[in-house]
Order: sequence, then C-alpha cells, then structure tokens
Amino acid sequence: MNNAKRSAAGLVSLTVAFGMLFAGGGAWAEQFKQDLFKGMKWRLVGPFRGGRAIAVVGVPSEPNTYYIGGVADGVCKTTDGGINWTPLFDREPVSSIGSIAVADSDPRIIHVMLPLAEEKKGGT
Repeated sequence: MNNAKRSAAGLVSLTVAFGMLFAGGGAWAEQFKQDLFKGMKWRLVGPFRGGRAIAVVGVPSEPNTYYIGGVADGVCKTTDGGINWTPLFDREPVSSIGSIAVADSDPRIIHVMLPLAEEKKGGT
C-alpha cells in the first residue's frame, strides 16, 4: 500500500472512531453518581480578575504559597492556598507578566520577567 492510500485509510479510520466515540456521548454523561457532587458549592479560587493568567508558580517548601502573573494584573501572592491574594506590583510601571520563578536559595525572592512586547516599550 502506498503512502497516499495508507494516509487515506488512516484518516477514514480516525473519522469512524471519532464518530463512534461521540455518537453515544449522551450515555457517558450519566456514568457517574450525581449525589457524589451534591455537597460541592461554587467558590472563587484565585484573585478576582478578568484577565488571563500567564505565569503561575508555587513554593515547594511552602505548599500553600503561590504567585500568579497576569496579562494586565502584575503579580499576586497567596499564602493560604488561594483563598486570599495580595497584589505585589501595584507600584511598578508595568503590569503584564511573562514568567515567574522562585529562587531556590530563598523562597522570599521571586524573579519576574516581562513579555518581550513590554521590554520593547521600555519596561524594565
């Protein structure tokens, strides 16, 4: 069988497999016991914000400490596993974050990198 026929056969097989997978999708929705989830309540986890989170990092030696960096929110920190968040970048001239890292030598030191677009605009 040449490559073209092999590719076509593979595509047909994949299409049939997906068709069979999603044809009975309604039956899959009922395969768990709904009473297992009745005690769950919706809650906000993380800082109340409308932007995208670009970078998230935790502190290995402090299991409830995390940092989050957003597109327009700067850096926020939690020490209680995400229940309360404190903004750390309120006084900085830039708010968009590219990446965050926690220093191995001291978890109180975080390294924050700006996205390339911010650097070109003159951010530091």
